[in-house]
Amino acid sequence: MATFESVHTAIQDVRPSLQADGGDIELISVSDEGKVTVRLKGACGSCPMAIMTLKQGVEAYLKKVLPDVKEVVQG
Repeated sequence: MATFESVHTAIQDVRPSLQADGGDIELISVSDEGKVTVRLKGACGSCPMAIMTLKQGVEAYLKKVLPDVKEVVQG
C-alpha cells in the first residue's frame, strides 16, 4: 500500500521540474484505495496545462514508482 510518506518522497522527485516553471506541488492526502490528492501551487495553480501536468506527469510518475497509486487528483 502506498503510504503518505512514500508518496511524499516520490513527489520530491518531480518537484524540481514544477519549481523550474514557477510552480510547486503539495501533497494533501493518500487514501487506502490509492487515490492521491495534491494541490498545485504558484504558476501551476493557474496554468491551463495544469491538468495535463497532473495526469501525464505527476500521476504517471507516481504510478510507475508506486504501483499501488491508482489516481492523482487536485484538491
